[in-house]
Amino acid sequence: MHDDFYQMYLEEMGDISPCTKEETELLLHDIKEGKDEAKKRLVEGNLKTALSYAKEYDGKGVLLTDLVQEANMALMMAVDQYEGAPVKEEFDHFAATMMKEYLQAAVDEEISAEQTGEELAARVNVLQTVSQALSKDLGREATIEELADKMKMTVDEIHGIMKMAIEAMSLNAENMDLDALSEAEGFDFIEQEDEDYE
Repeated sequence: MHDDFYQMYLEEMGDISPCTKEETELLLHDIKEGKDEAKKRLVEGNLKTALSYAKEYDGKGVLLTDLVQEANMALMMAVDQYEGAPVKEEFDHFAATMMKEYLQAAVDEEISAEQTGEELAARVNVLQTVSQALSKDLGREATIEELADKMKMTVDEIHGIMKMAIEAMSLNAENMDLDALSEAEGFDFIEQEDEDYE
């Protein structure tokens, strides 16, 4: 699938010639003069480079289509920001640095989302296990307060786990462990403590 997209994208850019170093310098001069067509050409002439950087980050958890989008966005930003950059360097290096930063950020964000999903799923599983054990011991559903006490957490933290689990399921979050989270539907908590319970 990735290779198919890569080849298709390459073929679509087949008629677009890459910018030479000399052309890049001329385009940068024209951009400085305020010519928008030069910006467009500089972006087009570096699309294959953006694709090659995106391909380097393929297989790290982010779809290649999204990586290409990130690289292209960074390329456009590089074209817009190059003239005002505090440190002057060759455009190729400037654009490469920006594209790599965008691509790495996309990968880092994906990893963070996956870790958050795994942590949430683990907390939901623990909460459900404790809830079931308490219910068995008490002969009734445990209250939020009892669960918080058992898990050495605050009532707000228990509510937070439940809220995140429900939101994750309702949004059908891509990175969550939905099989684990779906079990949270079985939670039946008593919101207020039974005053007769001692």
